Amino acid sequence: MMLRSCCRPLERCFGRWAGDGLLWHSDLKPHASGDYSIAVVQANSCLEDQSQIFTSPSATYVGVYDGHGGPEASRFVNKHLVPYMHKFALEQGGLSEDVIKKAFNATEEEFLRLVKRALPAKPQIASVGSCCLVGAISNKKLYIANLGDSRAVLGRRVSENQRTPVVSERLSTDHNVGVDEIREEVVALHPDDAHIVVYTRGVWRIKGIIQVSRSIGDVYLKKPEFNRDPIFQQFGNPVPLKRPVMTAEPSILTRELKPQDLFLIFASDGLWEQLTDEAAVEIVFKNPRAGIAKRLVNAALHEAARKREMRYAEIKKLEKGIRRHFHDDITVIVVYLDHNKGSRTSRAKNVVTGYTNAPVDIFSLNSNYEGDEKLHTRL
Repeated sequence: MMLRSCCRPLERCFGRWAGDGLLWHSDLKPHASGDYSIAVVQANSCLEDQSQIFTSPSATYVGVYDGHGGPEASRFVNKHLVPYMHKFALEQGGLSEDVIKKAFNATEEEFLRLVKRALPAKPQIASVGSCCLVGAISNKKLYIANLGDSRAVLGRRVSENQRTPVVSERLSTDHNVGVDEIREEVVALHPDDAHIVVYTRGVWRIKGIIQVSRSIGDVYLKKPEFNRDPIFQQFGNPVPLKRPVMTAEPSILTRELKPQDLFLIFASDGLWEQLTDEAAVEIVFKNPRAGIAKRLVNAALHEAARKREMRYAEIKKLEKGIRRHFHDDITVIVVYLDHNKGSRTSRAKNVVTGYTNAPVDIFSLNSNYEGDEKLHTRL
């Protein structure tokens, strides 16, 4: 399988919603065991969220990458993580937790090499990072791996009885020190540093800088030598480190898909800042499939407006950059799970598709992996 990235503007990859000039969406497309829907709304001056879906008869990969400090890390992950997963899965005879960990590690190491090369021309690249959320469905097994605070939520029935209620089940871990357990984990790992986590600007932050404890990138918080580099010291205020204060080790969940599992919601934290897991699942369950990701984004934007005692109509008039004061970039992918529906599978076998909203990135490395399938973007 060869993975190719879309190098077109986002609005040419899927439709722009006429009601909001910064919102793009794709209503519904098939994957091997159901349908999926995507929506993205931009708030930052440069869109830092990246996302992708690759689907073939044997596997479906979903990725949501929420960048911080700039878009370079999320774009890089968008081009490298899934190809690494597929490459290692071919080499090791299928997907596994080991394959996923190996792919995350390879992506982190490759980005580190990029940072070292780019540092003289672009020292700020050492402070760029990305949260990473990946889902993979293969042989009726679901894998969820994440770094940071993007989130995967399952909508499922309590039992196989069609009359039982639908409930939400969180499948990922929010690696954010605002969560008590994560903050305690970070403190326990640094018993000799009384200021490893600091409450500042209304939230808990590692070293008073960043809320997430795991990421790809953020090299200056992982490699003490970068803080001593004269080039980086000219860029900003270095943080003295004895050892790394962040990690790229993903949390991984593996589960067999069950008949009562109805759909998956993958989203950057911009959605979850506005909607609870339960509210998002209820919206998906009670509304038509077509445009469902856009409906979730729309609900989040209305909630963001309500919190500021405004109307969404006022927010959508704001320019990117200014809009970040009201909500974050938001990416949502909804994946429906249609069990034992042969007609849907047959369609997916005939149409092997992919989507990625990664734009051209001058810091990216070329990486094509050949395998038993050829996967192309279908735009």
